[in-house]
Parts: sequence; structure tokens; C-alpha cells
Amino acid sequence: MQTDEKKAFGLWSAVFLGIGSMVGAGIFIVIGQAGAIAGNLLIYSFLLAALIALLCGYSLSKLAIAYPSRGGIIEYLIQSYGENVFSGALGVLFYFAQLIAIAAVAKSFGTYASTYIIASDAHSYINIFAIAIVVLFVVINLIGASLVAKSENIIVIVKLTALIAFGLASMFYITPSHFSLKDAPASINIFYSLGLTFFAFQGFSVITNSVEDMDNPKVNMLKSMFITIGLVTFLYLLITVAVFGNLSLAEIIKSQDFALAQAAEPIFGSLGFKLIAATALLATASAINATLYSATQISYDLARHGDLPDVYERHVFHNSEGLIISAILIIPMLLFFNLGEIASIASVSVLLIQGFTHIGHLFKLKETHAKINIVLLAIVGTFLAAGFAIYYTSKSIENFGFYILGLFVFAFILEIILRLVSARIIQKNNYNSRLF
Repeated sequence: MQTDEKKAFGLWSAVFLGIGSMVGAGIFIVIGQAGAIAGNLLIYSFLLAALIALLCGYSLSKLAIAYPSRGGIIEYLIQSYGENVFSGALGVLFYFAQLIAIAAVAKSFGTYASTYIIASDAHSYINIFAIAIVVLFVVINLIGASLVAKSENIIVIVKLTALIAFGLASMFYITPSHFSLKDAPASINIFYSLGLTFFAFQGFSVITNSVEDMDNPKVNMLKSMFITIGLVTFLYLLITVAVFGNLSLAEIIKSQDFALAQAAEPIFGSLGFKLIAATALLATASAINATLYSATQISYDLARHGDLPDVYERHVFHNSEGLIISAILIIPMLLFFNLGEIASIASVSVLLIQGFTHIGHLFKLKETHAKINIVLLAIVGTFLAAGFAIYYTSKSIENFGFYILGLFVFAFILEIILRLVSARIIQKNNYNSRLF
């Protein structure tokens, strides 16, 4: 039954939540990494990634309305596939994907932070900064992150203002010849970079987690999803033009880990580089805090239902031991993989989980009232992007496909072992039609 109680999220507050989640570390990581692959065709890669994000956003919105839960994707997997090893293993994989995403963001933080070091061995400080920021937010989350949570809106405003100002100012300095198609790489590279460009959009799913606190979700969920993705697409295209208009492809490849800051230097000088680098630090720091909190909640919920060890449930200060375990699992990724490797693994993992979620949606079309053609296109888009990313990345990262396969196998083995040991399964929630 509907109540007259005022909900926390209206249309525009949901849009603001989505923009804040999407315009984080992703764009600072992706613009150089994907640009090194697609060159000045990156604009088309972003457009295609935006289309896939819109298809996925439609599918997730319909699932969120039918199954309103803060659990989001984990809940949709359980509803679609039932209470079994497959849904449990995908839930565990989703948790690991969150950790990989945190590692990618932390590595990006370390990369931008190291640009402030003048010493010739500045590159060696990347891992130190990356580990330090993870440890810092573990401590903050253990003590209580209310101050950081309250500052999120301010951080969103600051980073959006900086990026829009940079993008608009760059329009007066671009070099048109940088966009010449005669110097563009092969068109197939648009698809090879698609996994990374989609990664810059992946925060859109957080909107579905607000469904229980959303006013009139049947209308506002889908509308806020489309508005958010549309606005972020415009921002990403603006930034792409700014970077490629001010840097040659050779310069982008050379500075791919911090290309966005490098592109500000021709316009604003060294101060511009430092300001964009500072914006990147702010964005990545807030993203680490938010994703670390999310990963901890996911792991706690999985442990509560028997899909992760009981240790994840134990409380420490104002959090759980799962927070500490998550940080311990993240650190080896920071030490043994570079930014490109972590970003590639994270992007493919996210795409595959999205793909399986939309496949599961096909079993629930009667409940969600979603259009089958759009859900099918979401499935094709996610798996196609993941396939191209695996194929291309395997050329530069030996055994990359086995890394991805290994994640899946590990998740399934862990799920089976925990089910045998604990004899517990994830409980499926029952829903009625109160939101329709």
C-alpha cells in the first residue's frame, strides 16, 4: 500500500546520486587508457558505451521496480536464477568485482598523486599512495564515515564544476587536425576500447539501490536513469574533445594514466595540470570511500546468508571484519598489477555480471513488464563488449582470459565449499505489486 510519507529521492536527487557515482574515478582512468586504443575515434566508443548503458539501465530499472531492494543486482540475480549455486557464485563474483574496481581507482589515485612528486623516481610512489589511501578509508570506515558521507555532495559539485570548466575552456584551444580521420586507427578499435569506456558509465546501477527511498519509482526510476546517462554522456564527449583537441595521440599514449590532467597543461599551464590532478584525487578518493562502503555491505549480506565466511559478519568498531579482509585482498592487486591491467579486469567483470543479470531478466519479463527486445539488446551489448575487450587485452596481457575465467571458477568453488560447510543459502525475498 502506498503512503503519503515523503521519500528521500525525487527525480533530480536520484539523477544527482547517479551523476555523483558515475563521474568519479572512471573517466580519469578511462580517457587515457581507452584513448591509447581507439585514438580520436574514442568519441564513437563513448557513444556506443552510452547506448549499452541506456539498454542496461532500462533493464535494471524494470527489475528495481518489480523487486525493490537495496541489494540491487544481487537481489535481481537471486530472483531470476533462484536460490542456488549459480546465483550465489555470481553474488560472490560481484563482490570481487567491487574489490577490483576499488583497486583500479586506488591505483589511479596513486598515479595522479605521484605527479606531485618532483623526484626522478616519482613513479615508484604510485603503490605507496594507492595503499595509503585504501588504508586511510578503512580506518575512516572503522571509526565512522559520517563526515565523509556528508561531504559527498560538495565533492560532486567541485569535480563537475572543474570538469565542465576545463571542457568548455578547451574549446578555444583545440587543434582540428587532431580529429582527422586519416590519422585515426582502424575502426575495429572502437569495439576494442568499449569495455573501458563502459567502465566509465558503470556507476549508473547505484540508482536502483535507492528504489525503496524513491518517490513514485514506477515513473522516476527509468526517467532518472535516462537523464543521468544522457547528461554524463554529454560531459564525457566534452572531455574527450578537450583531451584529443589539446594532445596528440603520441602524447596521450605517453601520459595515458593521467592524460586528463596532461590535457589541461596546454591551456592553463602547470597550474591547470595540478588543478585537474587535484580534482582527480578528490574524485578517486570519494569513489574509493563509496565503493569500499558498498563492498563491505555486500560482503556482510553475503556472509549473513552463508555465501562468504562468517568472519565477514563480525563487528569491529563501527563496521565489520569484512572491511579489513576486503582491504587485505585489494593490496596484492595494487602491488602486482598495473593500472591498465586492473582497469581491464574490472571493466570485463562488470560487463559479464551485467550480462548475466539481463539474461536472468528474460525469466522475469511477466513480472517486470519490460520489453524483450531491449533486454535482448542489453545482453548482446554487454557480452559483445566483454568479448572484444578480452580478445584485445589478451594481446598485451598474457593469459588475460584465464584471469577472468579464474575469477569465475574461484567464485563457484568458494560458493560450493561454503554451502557444504554452512548448509545455508541466500534467502529470496517475496514481493507484491505495491509499486505498480
